[in-house]
Amino acid sequence: MIIEEIREELFRLQDEKYRDFQVKLIPTVDPGTAIGVRTPALRTLAKKVIRREDFGEFLQDLPHQYFDENQLHAFAVSEIKDYEKCLEEVNRFLPYADNWATCDQMSPKVFRKHKEELLAEIRKWIRSEHTYTVRFGLGMLMQHYLDEEFDPAYPELAAGIRSEEYYINMMIAWYFATALAKQYETVIPYIEQRRLDVWVHNKTIQKSVESYRISPERKEYLKSLKIRR
Repeated sequence: MIIEEIREELFRLQDEKYRDFQVKLIPTVDPGTAIGVRTPALRTLAKKVIRREDFGEFLQDLPHQYFDENQLHAFAVSEIKDYEKCLEEVNRFLPYADNWATCDQMSPKVFRKHKEELLAEIRKWIRSEHTYTVRFGLGMLMQHYLDEEFDPAYPELAAGIRSEEYYINMMIAWYFATALAKQYETVIPYIEQRRLDVWVHNKTIQKSVESYRISPERKEYLKSLKIRR
């Protein structure tokens, strides 16, 4: 079966030192489920196995037993060239994403060609009750709608999210820090007017100050806007 073959290949690619390092960065993952396959090897394997006629069996074998199988799944879905099929597989898989790494690794290439349809899906994702579905939606909003496709209404979508979940709030801060780098004049009022949760507000400033894409003058101004508690 393809599932057994994939698992055998993952263990063949295992790097135990990398596994031990990796699990420290992803605290929501059970260390016992981590094999320890490096990202380049996973990407290469994904491109290889997705061409198999029986690959659909792996995509439907949810939940996966191993973290690395989830990673492989995310990379494989990202390679699907048909938009509708890709979207179907993304929605099938998102409820099983249980960590930031798997969530953030999934970035379908075909989404770049379907911005209008994708925006409707993003609106659904960010209203989800599932942490990593919301995070994924925010990631797609950040990745695809801060350049030519930017609209002032889009930061409103991110600012409207209120959550107690660390991995959602971190992504909101990441979104606004990136937006400040790309659409500063439009986005700075969200910081000046304290439109975000206090933690997200301060984390946005921190990430902006760490960014090489924001000028020293703007960094100094952002520092002055930090909320002291």
